[in-house]
Amino acid sequence: MQWALAVDLGTHGPKVALVADDGTALGGVFAPTRLILSPDGGAEQVPDDWWQAIGTASRRVAEAHPAEAAAVSVVAVTSQWSGTVPVARGEALGNAIIWLDHRGAAEIRRVIRGPIRFEGYSVGKVLRWIRLTGGAPGKSGKDPIAHILWLKTRHPDLYRAAETFLEPKDYLNLRLTGRSVATFDSIALHWITDNRDPDAVRYDGGLLRMAGIERAKLPPLIPATEIVGPLRRDAAEHLGVRAGIPVTGGSPDLHSAGIGSGAVAPFVPHLYVGTSSWISCHVPFKKTDVVRNIASLPSPIPSRYFIANEQETAGACIDHLADVLHPARDRPEAYAELNEAAAESSPGAGGIVFTPWLNGERTPVEDSSLRGGFFNVSLDTGRSELVRSVFEGVALNGRWLLGAVEHFTGRTLDSITMAGGGAQSELWCRIHADVLGRTIRRARDPILVNVRGVGLLAHAALGHIGADDIESLIPIAETYEPDGAHREVYDRAFDVFRRIHRTNRRLFARINPPA
Repeated sequence: MQWALAVDLGTHGPKVALVADDGTALGGVFAPTRLILSPDGGAEQVPDDWWQAIGTASRRVAEAHPAEAAAVSVVAVTSQWSGTVPVARGEALGNAIIWLDHRGAAEIRRVIRGPIRFEGYSVGKVLRWIRLTGGAPGKSGKDPIAHILWLKTRHPDLYRAAETFLEPKDYLNLRLTGRSVATFDSIALHWITDNRDPDAVRYDGGLLRMAGIERAKLPPLIPATEIVGPLRRDAAEHLGVRAGIPVTGGSPDLHSAGIGSGAVAPFVPHLYVGTSSWISCHVPFKKTDVVRNIASLPSPIPSRYFIANEQETAGACIDHLADVLHPARDRPEAYAELNEAAAESSPGAGGIVFTPWLNGERTPVEDSSLRGGFFNVSLDTGRSELVRSVFEGVALNGRWLLGAVEHFTGRTLDSITMAGGGAQSELWCRIHADVLGRTIRRARDPILVNVRGVGLLAHAALGHIGADDIESLIPIAETYEPDGAHREVYDRAFDVFRRIHRTNRRLFARINPPA
């Protein structure tokens, strides 16, 4: 049996596991890191916090499973996507700007504008972006291109000092090997690469000029299945494994979640509910839906594309609720109590509708001004109705997203594998089945889907397994069929949910004007 050391750097910290080539995952040790939010829309983290937490989690896994750790033959990293780390001489020059940060919105508006516009974009520019990349920079300013331009405008000394800008995953690979590279899949949200051949992604000079970013500030590109380099001795000691073993390119979390849920064949869907959420599948074509903010981008699996979209805050809504209602409780205990409270309310939450847009939204509408709220609260509303409405509100937004994804694929997507921290709740799985009107299959150990995915991708890179073998290696714990008795109440709730957006979007823009 072959073993991979797999690292999953999430927004709240890394998770580390040992993943065998038969899909077995051992460990899954988590270590927390800080999230630094600022009133101007900033969201940053300290790269060395990531590194120290990864070392702590990895050594705990190695201590718990010494024989398997000694047999590790490859290291692979997956991480939060759409982040930016300025680097010089192999070290981070400052904090990482992460996917929640939208301070670069003004810089992006200057880049995308032109005399003839569609949805705020210069028609000529957006056609070039779509033709080459499959998408275009988001207007919210949350993509790495916006982060880099914000640094260039607001912190020119730091921009000049930076030798390169790396995604979080690629920064960690630098720490592991000493080599600075990006993979074909991780670089995609910079919107400066020609993605027409997913096996030969390259920078495009015209897109670089449009963005105003020098090629010299960007890393070389490699496939996700290529070996970045051997594990450095100091990094090996930090992790508790052997030096010199290969480190693969790895993938961002959206990609590894799909692989770890077994959704590797075309049109096989998965639903991930973590801090954010998405519904995705692999597709055999490059395509873009500008209106719904969906695109097919290069997959880490050679010769394939996957659908990129994101519901901005999903599990983050439950996190926020736990912080407000149970600030002194441990998270697992607080989550269990919230789950119990939600189960006490009937489907429909007594007519309460929650909108989960705590940090704006990306798909199926891109609007950073949207915010969350409880609608239809009365004197009869109790705690259980409010809590259940949060669970249901995330699922209602997921139904909206599912409609956009099915429009994109041109087919109904059923038998959806659900994974991520949110899938640990049986109640939430049932709610998603009822709200979406689709069969939900819960992956076993859903919290480990990302580490399992990137670990299996590493095994495929070394030839231990084939990419098409992965689906058979993913165990399904339970299956939930939609309950027809709840269809009417959720159809009505979804209609109200959409009307709330249509009625209030201009009001949100007035309250929360773009920077």
